[in-house]
Amino acid sequence: MSRHVSKFGPVLRHIAAAGLLVAVVGGLSACNTMRGAGQDVSSVGHDVARGANATQRGIAHATGASTN
Repeated sequence: MSRHVSKFGPVLRHIAAAGLLVAVVGGLSACNTMRGAGQDVSSVGHDVARGANATQRGIAHATGASTN
């Protein structure tokens, strides 16, 4: 049984290898920025928590309800 070999096979392999290389290099460079992104997300979480606590205190003060 003869098998048809595409002339695009080596080209596709090179494109796939280049894509893999770009993904690996991009992933390695992202290691530095992931720490900063984690700090940013953490900061937003703290800000939301502070806002929620302030809102809860404001509601409790306005209605005379307990904050516990």
